[in-house]
Amino acid sequence: MVRFTAFHHQTSKRDINPRSFHLFILYIVVLRAVGGEVGSASTLAPKVGPLGLSPKKVGEDIQKATMDWKGLKVTVKLTIQNRQATVSLLPSASSMIIRALKEPPRDRKKEKNIKHSGNLTMDDIISIARTMRPRSMARTLSGTVKEILGTANSVGCTVQGEAPTEIQSKIDSGDITIPDE
Repeated sequence: MVRFTAFHHQTSKRDINPRSFHLFILYIVVLRAVGGEVGSASTLAPKVGPLGLSPKKVGEDIQKATMDWKGLKVTVKLTIQNRQATVSLLPSASSMIIRALKEPPRDRKKEKNIKHSGNLTMDDIISIARTMRPRSMARTLSGTVKEILGTANSVGCTVQGEAPTEIQSKIDSGDITIPDE
């Protein structure tokens, strides 16, 4: 959990009530959740309870925000100020790849160790790389594309009917060119 302070105006020590001091602070909580499901209140309570929020209400907000990612694990960023939580998604590369495969939602409790044997196009990979570009450590978009191809390899899918490692070597050799941005 990361805390940021944000004072809007100059105040003296007499003006600040110690009980209302939390109104000036912006809290950011990042956690993993399953898309489209209400997380258990017992796992949310230690994270949002001390900030004065109801874990059940926060779980319902997370469920509403992640309905498009039903059944996939996604990273959720809660921004809390004035005891109001706003939910934003930080999808990972693997969850974006699995979503691009357009697989039907599955029951996580019954189906374990599933193999994602679908096929993606190069346009899908490049669009995922453009989305992940700000969070990537690569200098160019082609480096980010190679990162996404590595994730596709670990997920188990193919790209244009070939193994993702072969596409990576073709990018290195110059057979496939990736646009600059």
